[in-house]
Amino acid sequence: MKSQNKMVKIALIIVGAVLYGVGCFATMNIVIGTITFRPAAFISCAWGILFGPWVGGLAAAIGNTFISDVLSGWFGIGGVGGYTVEALARSGVGTLDLIDDDKVCLTNINRQIIATRKTVGQYKVDVAEERVHDINPDAVVHTYKMFYTPETASQFDFTQYDYVVDAIDTVTGKIELVEQANRAGTPIISCMGAGNKLNAAAFEVSDIYKTSFCPLARVMRYELRRRGIRKLKVVYSREQAMTPIDDMATSCRQNCICPPGTARKCTQRRQVPGSTAFVPAAAGLIAAGEVVKDLTGVRND
Repeated sequence: MKSQNKMVKIALIIVGAVLYGVGCFATMNIVIGTITFRPAAFISCAWGILFGPWVGGLAAAIGNTFISDVLSGWFGIGGVGGYTVEALARSGVGTLDLIDDDKVCLTNINRQIIATRKTVGQYKVDVAEERVHDINPDAVVHTYKMFYTPETASQFDFTQYDYVVDAIDTVTGKIELVEQANRAGTPIISCMGAGNKLNAAAFEVSDIYKTSFCPLARVMRYELRRRGIRKLKVVYSREQAMTPIDDMATSCRQNCICPPGTARKCTQRRQVPGSTAFVPAAAGLIAAGEVVKDLTGVRND
């Protein structure tokens, strides 16, 4: 393990996929986070579910004795990433660094777990921090209101992470993230496209070079092959993407309702994907599950 304190340190970079409902659009959301994962809490929860609360308490005591020296890393917030962070926080994550320059928009409500009428206009990292603390008051959360790009990548030391989760929806950002993790020798899982799809059950975990149908995965395969990167674990779907209804009478590209102070508005986007409440959530939870299984070494595949 790379960490010296008795925890699993997880590096997460999740840029929430920009997923829009039919006639309901939003701006891109990017998040990077560092998380300290406590396997003891996860094992306690699993035992509790299988054998009852009293056994769960016993498992917690055993886990704290034998498992708390495992360290791991993770990233995430947004349509996909928000659910990843949620799952990790509920699995015992103790420390998170969250990076995102975006604010919650009214159009995020259809799919982002951090988006409600109450949180519209607030920075997503601030909302996520409050949510994590509501789940675990002892969690340590660091927030950074910034956009992850190749130009900002040098601000992060990927060697400190034991695991990286990529849910960025910009190709340049995803490629840079994979390259940084590869140089550091840090495991990474990358989320492919979740927009314009309806079948949440179609997501699967595979290597990037075994993917098909997904346009984003096709571009990633080409770029990674050019850079000599031979493998990448991904969450992707073979479902054929649909074409969303783009009514300019209601589209954000003509009628922007982004909160004041939003740095990257939807009017700057060439294409506005469609989305639902359940598709990005499924992708985010699958990614979280892979991280937990890889970190603990417990699998039932």
